[in-house]
Amino acid sequence: MKACTGSWFKSLLVLLSGVLILFFCLVFGGLVFWPDPQSLVSALTSEEILFSIQLSLFTAVTSTLLCATVALPVAYALSRYTFPAKGFMGLVISLPLSLPPLVAGIALLIFFGPSFFGDLLRLIGVDIVYTTAAIIVAQFFVNVPYLIRVMRSAFDSVHPRYEHVARTLGASEPAVFFQVSLPMSRQALLAGLTITWSKAMGEFGAVLMLAGATRMKTETLPIALFLNLSTGDLDFAIASATILLAISVGTLLVFEYWFGSKRMV
Repeated sequence: MKACTGSWFKSLLVLLSGVLILFFCLVFGGLVFWPDPQSLVSALTSEEILFSIQLSLFTAVTSTLLCATVALPVAYALSRYTFPAKGFMGLVISLPLSLPPLVAGIALLIFFGPSFFGDLLRLIGVDIVYTTAAIIVAQFFVNVPYLIRVMRSAFDSVHPRYEHVARTLGASEPAVFFQVSLPMSRQALLAGLTITWSKAMGEFGAVLMLAGATRMKTETLPIALFLNLSTGDLDFAIASATILLAISVGTLLVFEYWFGSKRMV
């Protein structure tokens, strides 16, 4: 009786999984195969889409490097040290993860726009809003909490005994970080950077609020999709969506091949 029950239950779960996978494949397949191939190729090789690809790659790589520069020391401090307001600090850092990107973008727009800080920047000749720098700032603001959380979990998984042994052998704290903790967290770092870069490539809400949607200026791939869909140019919109879909699939394949689901943090 138990075997029969397990059999139909297993079949039901597998069937449900198969239906879900089929639904996803049909939806994404429709996106790729809906336009005429010649029109899609023409859109993919257009000056506008090529500009969007180049701008997206530049801003995503730059913001990811900035995320790594900030996330590694912050995550290590949260993982290894005890200091006042540590819990509050962790809460504030994680806040952008739970905010809609549009809210984060509006907050950034106010901060770099009509606020005292924005006026001060403009006084010294620095204007962030509606520029390429605004794209990088928006991507950084939205994605750095994710990388901090990933790396904090990775550092937590490194047994402090290894660091203690290194210090007893005469290694300084920076040497312990760079020669022990960081190498032992390499897999998590590479995985985190891969996903952070992919998220930066697809960031839309915060970028739209802070950098605007100006053709051939702040037109990343998600912005290009938005602009062309708004004007009814479906071929260009689908071209942008196809590239973003390919990036997502490629990122997942790289993530699974090199890191595997068992190593996800």
